[in-house]
Amino acid sequence: MGSSVIVRDIDPGDKSWLRRQARQTGVSMEELVRRLIREKRTKTERRPKPSEAFARHFGEDHGVELPPPIRCGYQPLSFSGEE
Repeated sequence: MGSSVIVRDIDPGDKSWLRRQARQTGVSMEELVRRLIREKRTKTERRPKPSEAFARHFGEDHGVELPPPIRCGYQPLSFSGEE
């Protein structure tokens, strides 16, 4: 199954640049656009938060119990064992 890319109201200069680039690389204009989109996606992938990176390296799979996420930046003290 193939899919096609439809770009409306593209600047004629941009369209001719795409055609030249596609011709130079030996692919169709649609394939060139797909490659450009794929390249842009890989460059802008979401970086993990520090807590996610910590959990990946030191999480439950590695024998470390992580504290529950805290919303306000501090964890309230619990004196359930003491009276």
